[in-house]
Parts: sequence; structure tokens; C-alpha cells
Amino acid sequence: MPEGYDNSAYISDVLNEKVSKNKMFETENGIPKTEQDRDNWGSGIEFILSCIAMSVGLGNVWRFPFIALDNGGGAFLIPYIIILVLVGKPSYYLEMIIGQFSSRGVVKAFDCVPAMRGIAIGQVICVIYISTYYSSILAMTLRYFFYSFNSVLPWSECNPAWSEPCYPSSGSSLNQTFENGTRSSAELYFLKEVLQAKENINDGIGWPILNLFGFLVLVWIMVFLILIKGVKSAGKAAYITGIAPFILLIIFLVRALTLPGSIDGIVYFFTPNWKDVLSAKVWYSAATQLFFSLNVFLGNIIMYASYNKFDHNIYRDANIVTTIDTFTSILSGCISFGIVGHLKHELKVDDIKKVFKGGPGLVFVTYPETLSKFQFVPQLFSVLFFIMLFILGMGSIIAMMTCVITVVRDQFPKVKYWQAALGYAIFGIGCGTLYITPGGQSVLGLVDHYGSTFAAFILAWFELVAFCYMYGVKKICKNLECMLGFEPGLYWKACWYAITPIIMGAIVLYTLILYEPPTDNGQDYPSVAHIVGWCITTLAVMWLPLLLVIEIIKQKKDCWIQKIKGAFLPKENWGPLKTENYAKYKEFIKND
Repeated sequence: MPEGYDNSAYISDVLNEKVSKNKMFETENGIPKTEQDRDNWGSGIEFILSCIAMSVGLGNVWRFPFIALDNGGGAFLIPYIIILVLVGKPSYYLEMIIGQFSSRGVVKAFDCVPAMRGIAIGQVICVIYISTYYSSILAMTLRYFFYSFNSVLPWSECNPAWSEPCYPSSGSSLNQTFENGTRSSAELYFLKEVLQAKENINDGIGWPILNLFGFLVLVWIMVFLILIKGVKSAGKAAYITGIAPFILLIIFLVRALTLPGSIDGIVYFFTPNWKDVLSAKVWYSAATQLFFSLNVFLGNIIMYASYNKFDHNIYRDANIVTTIDTFTSILSGCISFGIVGHLKHELKVDDIKKVFKGGPGLVFVTYPETLSKFQFVPQLFSVLFFIMLFILGMGSIIAMMTCVITVVRDQFPKVKYWQAALGYAIFGIGCGTLYITPGGQSVLGLVDHYGSTFAAFILAWFELVAFCYMYGVKKICKNLECMLGFEPGLYWKACWYAITPIIMGAIVLYTLILYEPPTDNGQDYPSVAHIVGWCITTLAVMWLPLLLVIEIIKQKKDCWIQKIKGAFLPKENWGPLKTENYAKYKEFIKND
């Protein structure tokens, strides 16, 4: 600020400049309405715990162990750590910088490159896809939690009504010989009682399962109550969602280590199959796992960081969260492989993969089967496991719901937070009903592949291109310096300039070249299902070219070349949302 210039007068001048440039900054009593309504975290610890709760979720507990097993065990950890360093950390830090600097949700954050705003719309749609099927998994988790209080765990013994070859998961008949194709009571309970599953989607999806619908409604009621006051109440909930799972994970690790045969499973987990390290598939799997585990490129990180104070130390937080997320994945891997090693020992099989089921099968079959074998109060460990699983899932779904609500309120400031939360909860119940039908797992697989994997990868690469090349790494570095007083180091710059975008581009290219359509329980989906799937992808991706064209047409320039250039330049009101921070930013760039 010029020497001798009155600070309040300078801020007033900047405020008048903001108001004149954009209606977004309409004032009331001299204060921008957007500033009046914009929440902040109660404290820095609430922010970091919320980020931990968002990133450390179901993907760490069930997806990471299965992906590791399917990609060479210990060999998977090598590319996983490398991808973390070259893609995960830089992307997480980048999104934190954009969010905190702008104090805006993911859509408004793209005011720095208006032509690419369609990326944000697509990411929000992907978040909606994920949150609706996430809630169905939480509904099943609640069902298992409540049924864990039974005097006998209902999945531990066979039910004659199932009319299928079955052995009890409690281990009471391990010395008997069973015919090929005999399945555990835990697996049959999940398929027959919980899912009431159909063979595949060709049989139709059926009607919603009544008790699961009740649990689904309960999930959304709990999410709504947590978010009713915005990030302030979400931040308070983070003390539970961000801390409690680690206490429970330590308990399960200790218990897993005491199970016979568990050490063999853990040794298998850390023993690398070196030939797999050079496999492109393993590197691709490592990148996809990290992508979903950290929750990058979905708008959630930008949204959470947007509620920070302008000078909050996000450099520290980005390093802490990404490190804890990786530690949790490895910890969960030790627990899972320890449990599976115990099952291998108990069932006397030669291949660990024969007792390891991925996806929901690990959470709702392998873990319950092991819990059934606990000799000392299995109900206690079952209750602890499923409450841990529920807390992990809640941390993620709260972040997703907050992301969508923030976008809505950024576009429509007059909508109250509780109104947006209520509307989204009702919408979530309606969409989530599809996944709690007998054919719901088939629908989930379809949406997960086309909506939250394929589309999300494409949008992720374009986001990196938009921020790193169109907006520019130099500007990002200056934004950080304006907030924290220092520029990022050479490592961060090298990743943003080249390494991270190139690796993400290679992943997208790999996905397109070696694309394989998803299967339904080992069988092909019908053609109409794939058509619906591509519509799901198109709904998320189409906004990128559509809003690009609209933004170019909107430019008030004389020729098309100028219109195109103008569409990729930051908006006139781009910068921190709060007036005092905006004034600081304007003075910073003027003196730079």
C-alpha cells in the first residue's frame, strides 16, 4: 500500500472497484453480502481433521488391500509411494492453494480460467454420483452394526432357508469336508439376507429392500443434522470422524496380529513380486487408488480450503494429510492381510487369493467371517468394526455433500445452508434407493465405472491443464506467496510445470487405449446398460466443451481471436473474496 495512504480508504476503494465489476459483490451496510454469509472453520485443527476424515475413508479399508493383492502385493507399494510423491501431494497442495486463495467453491474457483468452468460442473456431478452410492454402502454398514448386538452374530451360522451348500463362518465345522462350491454363511448372509441379490442386471433390479431403505433414510438424516449449520458443525463432527477411526484401527491391528497365521498374510503383503513393478497395469492401479483415496480432482479439497483464513498454513496441512492417508492405507493393508492370512491358516488353503474378496465382499464377507471366529465376545469386535467403517464413510460423504451445497450457495446466495442440505438429503434418498434393490450392486458397478472413474479421470487431467498451464504455475506461486509469504520450492514447481500433468495425461491415455467395458458379476452388461453408462459419462463431461463455447461467445471483444483469448483470462473480480484480502492481493501484485 502506498506510504501515507489510509488503510480504510484503500479498502473502501477496492470494495467499490469490486462492486462496480460484478454484481456478486453487492453490499449491505458497507459489507459484501457474500462475505457476511461465508462461513469459516472454527479453528485450523477442524480444517485438518475434516481433510483427514474426507481422505481417509472406505477406499483405505477395503479398496487398497484388494488392489494391492491384485497387483503384486508388496510390489504395488513401490509405484504407490512414487505416485503419491509425484501426483498425490502436488495435486492436493495445488487444490488447497486455489481454494484458500479464492475463498470460493469449485465452480467459482474456475473464475481464474472461465472457459474451463465446465470441469467444475462435471466434477460436482461426479461427486453426486459417488455420494449417492456411498450412502447405500453406509446403509448396509448400519444394518450390520445393529445386527451385531444379537446374542449370536446372524452371519456366523448357516440358515436352512438359503437352500445352498454352506459352512458356518464361526468355524464350528472346520474339520468337516465340504463339496466344491460350498460357500460360507457370511457370504450367503450378505447375498441372501442383506442384498437379496439377483444374478445380474438382466433379471431387473427389483424393488427396494425395506429395512435397507430405513437405514438409508437414517444415514441421510444423520448427515443432514451434522451439516445443518454448515462447516462449523461439520468441523465439530471432524473431531470424531477424523480421530476415532485411528483408535479403532489400532485395536484391530493388535487383534489381527494375535490371530494364528496372520503374520504370513502380512509378510505376503510386504513381499514384492518384482516383475510386477514394471507393469503398466500396476502403475495405473496405483494412480487410480491414490486418486480415490486422497479425494483429489473432485472439488472437495478446493471447497474445504475455501473456508480457511487467508493466511492459514496449507503447506503444512497438505503434507500432513497426504502422509496420514498413505499411512492409513498401509495400516489397513496390514489388518486386512493379517485377517486373510488367518483365514488361509484356518481353511488350510494354499493360495491367499482364494479367501480374499474385493469390493463390498471384503467389508461385508471377509471381515464378518473373521469376526465370527473370534472366541472372546465377537459381538464387541463386530460393533467396533462397523462403527469404525461407518465413521470413515461419514467423513467422506460429509465432504461430498458440503462440496455440492457450497456450489449451490455460491450460485444462489439467498439459499440458506439448511435448505440446501435438506434438499440434497431428499435427493440422496431418492437416488440411493436404486442401490438398495436386489440388483443394486449391478447399478453401483455401472455408475462407479462410467461416472466416478472414467469421467473423473478425463476431468482431472483437464483441471491440471487449466490451473498449471492456462492460469499458470507462476501465478499460483504468487498467490501462495501473497497468502503465506513464501513461494513453493523447486519440487512443487517441477511437478506442476511438467511431472504431474504428464503422468495424469499418461493415465488418461492408458485408460482410453486399453479401455475394457465393465462386467456384472463376471457377465457382460446388456447393451442398454452400456448406453446408460455412456450417458452418465456424457452428463459429466459435456459441460467442458459446452461452457467453453458459451464463455467465448459471451466475451465483449471485436474479433474471435480476442474473444478466445479473453475467455481464458481471469475474470476482472478474480482474487480473494474478502475485501481486506482482496486489497492485500491487489497491492501485492502492484508492488511485485
